[in-house]
Amino acid sequence: MDPQAAKYIGAGLAVFALAGVGLGIGLIFSNLITAVARNPASRATVFPIGILGFALTEAVALFALLIAFLILFA
Repeated sequence: MDPQAAKYIGAGLAVFALAGVGLGIGLIFSNLITAVARNPASRATVFPIGILGFALTEAVALFALLIAFLILFA
């Protein structure tokens, strides 16, 4: 197998984690909207937790993208 083809396969597998990240971010914000719609007074408590969850989930996406770029260009 060509080493360049192996790099492309490895980078594709590393980026495959982004599907789970997209699903996780969608779930975080859908639950955040549902919680605020049910009880608008809880927005001040729920919103910072939702943003923290978004930031942690997005960190996984950035890590997966970094690994893919390292595989491709290193």
